Amino acid sequence: MIEPVSEDTILITLAPAIDDTLPARIASLVDSFRRAGFHWLVDMVPSYTTLMVVYDPMLIDFRQVTAELRPIIHRLSTQAHTAELKSRLVELPVYYSAETGPDLQWLASESGLDCEEVIRRHSSVEYRVHALGFAPGFAFMGQVDPSIAAPRKTTPRKQVPAGSVGIANRQTAVYPQVSPGGWQLIGRCPTRLFDPTNLSLLKVGDRVRFTPISREAFLAAGGELIS
Repeated sequence: MIEPVSEDTILITLAPAIDDTLPARIASLVDSFRRAGFHWLVDMVPSYTTLMVVYDPMLIDFRQVTAELRPIIHRLSTQAHTAELKSRLVELPVYYSAETGPDLQWLASESGLDCEEVIRRHSSVEYRVHALGFAPGFAFMGQVDPSIAAPRKTTPRKQVPAGSVGIANRQTAVYPQVSPGGWQLIGRCPTRLFDPTNLSLLKVGDRVRFTPISREAFLAAGGELIS
């Protein structure tokens, strides 16, 4: 469905609810629109089930934009499986522990599991990057095993260390830099997820796996044990 949002913005809705095929499909749309070289295209903002497209209203109107985009949307809707196969797999090392994940024990208790089982369930899933936001390089990934899903904290922390791996409901993410945050923290990743030159390591549509590593491996990879 394509609908106008404002005089220079349209919203393309690909599905009524989140599913694991959508990130790759949305990423494929973004790539196809860019390669089409539309002279009127200003910006695109992907999200969980939608793609927002901003255009120059001095060059084109809503009906013309819709007419130019529909054939691409239709073509890609028949190639969803191919897009999924082409999506990139990124493996991120994580040191899961009480010293890097202050909410790990709490989450284990709330879930009726031990910490090792929480770690196994979190690291055994292949996640999809659904959206980027909140902070540069912050990738919202899903979906977490329902048994370890947990709500955000009622009172967010004023400072979360860079690399912290968190859970919020059925989403998971890695904080790319020091910032406030209310997600339940279960570990820390030594990989740098954002820098001003290369921007975000993760892109919408990427597949992500978390790999448990030891304390020694975490430190050797440049990880920092700060609270």
